[in-house]
Amino acid sequence: MYNDVSKELFGSGTTLLKVGIDKNIVTIQAKHRRASRSAALEEEVPHLKVEVDFHMSLLYKRKLKQKLETELNWEIEAILRDYDSMTQLAFTNIVLKESSVKREC
Repeated sequence: MYNDVSKELFGSGTTLLKVGIDKNIVTIQAKHRRASRSAALEEEVPHLKVEVDFHMSLLYKRKLKQKLETELNWEIEAILRDYDSMTQLAFTNIVLKESSVKREC
């Protein structure tokens, strides 16, 4: 589902995707492909590139949350995501509500 959202928003999937689970936290480590338009924007208007990355990350979290809640029936407390444009790495932590975790067990 993470990769589906990536394809929807950026037109391509990830080159690396690792998932870890610890109690009520799902951690996703991903390496994204560098979009040519992103590199061009970074070269021409670097401050705009940073702003676009920020807003795309917010959009990514919102779409991922909707997909997980709808398709897996998860109750999500928060999605925390950090993306580094230099390395194309993103780390996403999905915090499930305690009631959701207890119900699944």
